[in-house]
Amino acid sequence: MRIRFILCFFISAIAFSQNDIVAKEYFKNGDFEKALNEYEKLHTKSPSNITYINQIVSAHQQLEQYDKAEAFLLKLMERINYPAFIVELGYNHQLKNDLENAEIYYQKAIESIDVKPSNVFAVARSFQNHSILDRAIIAYEKGMVLNPDYNFNLQLAQIYGEQGDIEKMLNSYVDFAETNRVSLSNIKRAINDFISEDSTNENNILFRKILLKKIQQEPNLLWNELLSWLFIQQKDFRKSFIQEKAIFNRNPESLSRIEELALIASNENENEIAKEIYNYIIETAQYADTKLEAHYNLLQLEIQGSSIDNYQSIKNKYLELIEEYGTYSQTLNLQISYAHFLAFYLNETEQATKFLEDALQLPLSELEKAKVKLELGDILVLQEKFNKALIYYTQIQRNLKNSTISQEARYKVAKASYYKGDFKWAESQLKILKASTSQLIANDALDLKLLISDNKYEDSLQTALKLYAKADLLAFQNRKDEAIKLLYKILKDHKTEPIVAQALYKQAQLFGQKNEFEKAQANYETIIANYRDGILIDDAYFNLAEIYEKQLNMPEKAKELYEQIIFNHADSIYFVEARKRFRALRGDAIN
Repeated sequence: MRIRFILCFFISAIAFSQNDIVAKEYFKNGDFEKALNEYEKLHTKSPSNITYINQIVSAHQQLEQYDKAEAFLLKLMERINYPAFIVELGYNHQLKNDLENAEIYYQKAIESIDVKPSNVFAVARSFQNHSILDRAIIAYEKGMVLNPDYNFNLQLAQIYGEQGDIEKMLNSYVDFAETNRVSLSNIKRAINDFISEDSTNENNILFRKILLKKIQQEPNLLWNELLSWLFIQQKDFRKSFIQEKAIFNRNPESLSRIEELALIASNENENEIAKEIYNYIIETAQYADTKLEAHYNLLQLEIQGSSIDNYQSIKNKYLELIEEYGTYSQTLNLQISYAHFLAFYLNETEQATKFLEDALQLPLSELEKAKVKLELGDILVLQEKFNKALIYYTQIQRNLKNSTISQEARYKVAKASYYKGDFKWAESQLKILKASTSQLIANDALDLKLLISDNKYEDSLQTALKLYAKADLLAFQNRKDEAIKLLYKILKDHKTEPIVAQALYKQAQLFGQKNEFEKAQANYETIIANYRDGILIDDAYFNLAEIYEKQLNMPEKAKELYEQIIFNHADSIYFVEARKRFRALRGDAIN
């Protein structure tokens, strides 16, 4: 008997749910009579369900049955004291163009908040739902006056934003943030829709003035944080740094915010200010690990912008740091970086290998050992000792199965096999990596697999593909000029083969690394003109757009290329960034 009851209950619940879905579908499709019929049935079974009540009223209104909607609401109000129904009655009169009675009901709804402040939730929300925004503002403000514990600044900010009153919107968001720091990331996201990268943008200026006024009137580190965030959106990292120093001076517990700013600046290739920030961290930090991390990042920036004449000076800085901080597991990243510099920049491969082999004798975790072996493998590839490199990579795969570093090692196995012309084995490894948990590795694996599969059948000797793999290896070995020269040979001797587009693209990337942007521009333009249907077209559009925007100061041409990606390549990995850059160049707010 009990089982039969439970079974009947579940069947009834499923049928009720299905009726709800049917009613929603009718309403969504504009079949309001059928929707009304279904919602009336649902209301009979659940007479206090506000959603069904609102949908019945809306269906009557859509059918212009205003008197029926009014009668239904009045009858409901005899048994349910719900103040939003007063707003609904007013809105019903508004739809009939009976503005006098609409006004009476709206006023009654607002007065109900005086009687019971908690009515503000239903009343204001109902006003908002019908876009009666001025009344919603009055309701929310009244609620906050009557009960100081209520904070509707977020709702008010959203309404002001809809109305286009940006100053009031920004003030409301700032006021809400003051008492709801947990919501700060959401508030920043909302404000981000109204500001741009342009510091002269009217909304940016307005927001800056609001925050500066707050700092003068009632000092609070929150205002400095928001001001710093605004400067970061404008890519004015120096001004952001000033604010971050002010925050740290008043609250010197952690340098993490300043470390994050340095990282953002370096990622945006603003290396001079990034160096200045890292030097500040070195001078200010109390903990050795924080100082060491800053030193490490500073060296990476120095290497990035250095010429061969400065390499010995950089080597000496590495040695000074190693002397100061020692060769321990805590300094492993610095040791690996030093070995990489010795091998790839100074061509001191034997010294680099010996240094890393010594590091393996330290008490390291399996993950730390894998990092060292990964670099040892790379140095062996640099020396074209591929089989020895494969031993290290395979050890990592065996010892740390299914980890990200293991997948990276598998990719390096594939890359080493590709470098030495064993394309079949490389492909077998790349197929496995397509499902990698690391999106970056998966994308790289797919790119390399496509390169091999698209070009391995062009001739039985795979001459062009082998030449390209050799050029790729030369680029890895930091022998850019030799790589560029070999790519020219492919373009000359294999001009009818599909690998030409890939050779043009690789060469353009190398030109960019050498700051030869006009040569890079010519290659990208050739890809766009002659290989419009190829897989590299969105890469060419995006990279050429960046050259026009950041190197040649030709924003209109950049905008045209970003637009190509937005409208013709919506599945591109560059789509989101292209849309952001396009809107910024057009002067829109950032989204």
